[in-house]
Amino acid sequence: MKASTLLILRFTTGMLLVVWGVRKLLDSELGPRLSEAFYNNLLSAEMLQFPLAAGEVLLGLLVVFGALRKITYPLQAVVLGIGALVIWRHLFDPLSLFLWEEGSRANILFFPSTTIFAASLILLAFREYDTLSIDAKLKR
Repeated sequence: MKASTLLILRFTTGMLLVVWGVRKLLDSELGPRLSEAFYNNLLSAEMLQFPLAAGEVLLGLLVVFGALRKITYPLQAVVLGIGALVIWRHLFDPLSLFLWEEGSRANILFFPSTTIFAASLILLAFREYDTLSIDAKLKR
């Protein structure tokens, strides 16, 4: 049961990265829009868009298959943790009761980011039980 549960977590968290990366590859304006909205334009440079999106897809696929877990699981936790951190107001005030200016609204759909980040930490914490991964099969 542990291994299959970790497989499900690995698949779903990794596929989240794959889906977002593919969306950014297909829509070259998505990355800059997200950077403007949530990252203070830190990642808006056009030359960053393809490498970041492709890297996100690659990381997601490696996580899905359980490859290079000593590197990919912590990296996934960092990526998903930063993603949750930049939307902190949506997480601490999902119903827009006290952290939002008048006329603006929180987006409750951001709240599951906490669960996704927790899932990435669970993968890290229980890596030795993740026996259905490529790494486990190759005894890495």
